[in-house]
Amino acid sequence: MNKKPGARSRGWGVAMFVLGCVGGAWFARQERRSGPRFSAHSEEIVNNASEAIITVDEDNQIVLANPSAAGMFLSSTWEMRGQPLTRYLHPPTGASGVVTTWFRASGGRAGRRGSDCAATGVRGSGQLFPIEGSISTSYRNGRPLHTIILRDVTERHMVQQKLSRSRDQLRQLSAALQTIREEERAYIARELHDDLGQILASLRMDLTLLQQADGNTPDSLKLMAGMENNLLTAITSLRRIATNLRPRALDEGGLYFALQGLRDDFVERHGIPAALFADEAELRLDDAASTAIFRIVQEALTNIARHANAHNVTMNLYRLNGELLIQIRDDGRGIRTEDMEKAESLGLIGMRERVWAMNGEITITSDEPPGTRIEIVLPLAGHTVD
Repeated sequence: MNKKPGARSRGWGVAMFVLGCVGGAWFARQERRSGPRFSAHSEEIVNNASEAIITVDEDNQIVLANPSAAGMFLSSTWEMRGQPLTRYLHPPTGASGVVTTWFRASGGRAGRRGSDCAATGVRGSGQLFPIEGSISTSYRNGRPLHTIILRDVTERHMVQQKLSRSRDQLRQLSAALQTIREEERAYIARELHDDLGQILASLRMDLTLLQQADGNTPDSLKLMAGMENNLLTAITSLRRIATNLRPRALDEGGLYFALQGLRDDFVERHGIPAALFADEAELRLDDAASTAIFRIVQEALTNIARHANAHNVTMNLYRLNGELLIQIRDDGRGIRTEDMEKAESLGLIGMRERVWAMNGEITITSDEPPGTRIEIVLPLAGHTVD
């Protein structure tokens, strides 16, 4: 049979109410103000519960603990009773002495489960472990009783730590691969420029001398003219390929001039006006930072040319309080949230990885249509050059 919507939520609220009554019944029995029948039945429910349950009074003294709680803390129910709650739970940093501040209270609404990894448990052996708890408060004779259901989340924390380490390792691997890739690009660009570029330039000089020699027929001159055009095309293509691999301006002039060349090439190739606002003095950075920033801006412009259908692009780069702020805006169709989460969005992934490798932050939004805004904050400690 299918449960009605909200049945689970209502069931949780009823359970919390019953558990609150259990603590109240025990407390009242101690004061000889309640009959034993309801208390015995309620305590049986608590004792058979699989989750750890503790009830404390207004002074945070334990008045009830079930066997599951005793097993969790490697103690016994009779030993836990009368002990301060802080014997078994360390409050989170900054919390007051009131137990309701340690966990999110249920708020009095049936079915609302309040839980938070808000405390640290202490086993009988002294071992510390993370606790997640839900709390419900009831009143008996005007005095509050707090019933807490506790869950040991050690295994979950271990999984989270493993995932965190895996993410860190993947990011380190990504940064190492980016470095290797840039080194390979720089090597190939140098080889193309120094070797193949010189050979092509030498061939063109020889061809020019051959054209000036006596005895050339009209047909041979026409053939040599065609050869010269092909050589010029090859030299132009070689320069473009080498620049895409590793712009010489990045090594010879620095980041500012490399970005200017990137902007000029973008405007020439795509016909989209682009404005660059930056100060050369603020962009004197080491090779690692300069290369990362250049590639980030290059990828952003590539995405704009491919997908944005923009008419204008604005790039701002400036220093503020030891950080470099980068803002790239276009007036195109804007980027959708689902586009940013696609696994095949390798360009965006590459941008994020480069930013994270520098311990920076990146935000990509289109909340001010039309267009997309990319905002990046990069700490410059250790990357500046005099």
